[in-house]
Amino acid sequence: MLSDDKVEQFQRDGFTVAEGFLSAAEVKELLDDTDRICAGSTLADHDKSRIEMEPKQQPDGARVRRLYEPCSHYDRFRQLSEEGELLDSLEQLIGPDILFHYSKLNMKPAEIGSIVEWHQDLAYHPLTNRDSVAVLIYLDDTDRSNGCLRMIPGRHTVAPMDHTDGRFFQGKVTEAVDESTAVDVEGGAGTAIFMNAMTPHASALNTSTKPRRTLILSYRAADAFPVYTGEMTAATEVRVRLVRGRQLPFARFSMAEFPIPVFEQVRSSLYELQEQSQDQS
Repeated sequence: MLSDDKVEQFQRDGFTVAEGFLSAAEVKELLDDTDRICAGSTLADHDKSRIEMEPKQQPDGARVRRLYEPCSHYDRFRQLSEEGELLDSLEQLIGPDILFHYSKLNMKPAEIGSIVEWHQDLAYHPLTNRDSVAVLIYLDDTDRSNGCLRMIPGRHTVAPMDHTDGRFFQGKVTEAVDESTAVDVEGGAGTAIFMNAMTPHASALNTSTKPRRTLILSYRAADAFPVYTGEMTAATEVRVRLVRGRQLPFARFSMAEFPIPVFEQVRSSLYELQEQSQDQS
């Protein structure tokens, strides 16, 4: 469970960090599974429904950018998503009735790992309230050189930032971002970061010789219902499952309004959407 200080920090800053949340042995098991899953994948030949490759490599390049939904497809990752200590910590933050929302594993290979621009997760997946938390687990020792997370504390309680070009959703913050208070979240392998879905975050290119693999598990309170936005909502909701407490028959509304993402065209990932908007700018 999280200490009272960490719960207070989460409420104040929109995130908190739990060092050593996973043991070295647990991290190794997840990485071994990841290597098996990715084995044989190349830019020219891979399962696009489960794997996204780094685009800037040769057709036979084997550097993976992301695994889609590991906690739905693979046993060890699914077991982790339902682990008692993890759910105990989430209960402290969003209450006793918890839905697993989605998962991904961002890889950031050495010397190439893609940039992630400033964004807020809830902008992608609007809900009736803000009780949505991503648990980001470093599977490698992570610092500025290999693209650690950057976050802006205290920005999760106010109005959402603009993610549009005036018409279409761009997948990134399009207004000026004041980075003067941004925090670089460094940590050893096994560190877990509990982040509110409204906390602005980003990460830089991996310029080092070591990878930066981060497992991301998203959860929400059972009374946080999706605002339907079409195909993107339907594709995500098929993975949602109750992991603790009760399936609630009512939605709790905590916001008078929230911007709905309008997509110019369907994109499979944040990376592709941000790259598309960069190409058009």
